[in-house]
Amino acid sequence: MKILISADMEGATGVTWPGDVAPGTEQWQRCRAMFTADVNAAIVGFFDGGADAVLVNEAHSTMRNLLLERLDPRAAMLTGRHKELSMVEGIQHGDVDGVAFVGYHAAAGAEGVLAHTYLANSITSISVNGVRASEGLLNSYVADQYGVPIVLVTGDDRTCADAAGYAPDAPAVAVKECVSRYAAVCRPPEVTADAIRVAAARGVALAGRRAPAPDGDYLTEIEVDAAQLAQAAAIVPGVRRTGDRTVEYRSTNGYDLIRCFKVVCTMISSAMEEDYG
Repeated sequence: MKILISADMEGATGVTWPGDVAPGTEQWQRCRAMFTADVNAAIVGFFDGGADAVLVNEAHSTMRNLLLERLDPRAAMLTGRHKELSMVEGIQHGDVDGVAFVGYHAAAGAEGVLAHTYLANSITSISVNGVRASEGLLNSYVADQYGVPIVLVTGDDRTCADAAGYAPDAPAVAVKECVSRYAAVCRPPEVTADAIRVAAARGVALAGRRAPAPDGDYLTEIEVDAAQLAQAAAIVPGVRRTGDRTVEYRSTNGYDLIRCFKVVCTMISSAMEEDYG
């Protein structure tokens, strides 16, 4: 039984501030250890629960944040950019029985510690079929397409509440409680590691490949904070501008949805200019 861990950093133990997750800063170096500890706790729990293989997909920013030298030696790690399916790379090969979202966070425009969706500060909201979309929700569509159940979610309390909408059966661990976007009541690493380990061991019971979700109709709507960003996004074939700061596109499955969204994010990023965004 193989578990894929999609590991993001904003939802890790102790993380509350942009500098905590910005590669190269002093605080990032400090928080890397706690991020790695969260992932290791999940790995231990999955093996305790009966998994025989764990692949960790580094999913934050440069995707080079976890400390490989401190990783549980029973696991393997996929690190670095660029990846076809980004945060859930590896799910598409037919050998993954469950996926865990470790260190996740709330959606752009929502309450939550370091809340955003893919881009830190230019996307103000994104919805799919009228539902506000976090990275967890977007990645859940990809998991559904490949018939892979979500077996664990960790992050702040708002992340866990969000996960109840797209993975209601998955154990969820709140490693901190949101006070504001940049403040939280945090639990120490020893406490959160214990909770993650126990939840991961329980989550293994949910693992097992299922029938892939059938094609459907996914309407993705994106709002940005400046008009030129919507203009740039609408360059992508199939993406239509619907207002000064809004665009939309349709997909028939999670694979196409996430790949188009990645291109839209690339175009938005390329249209940003220093302090003016």
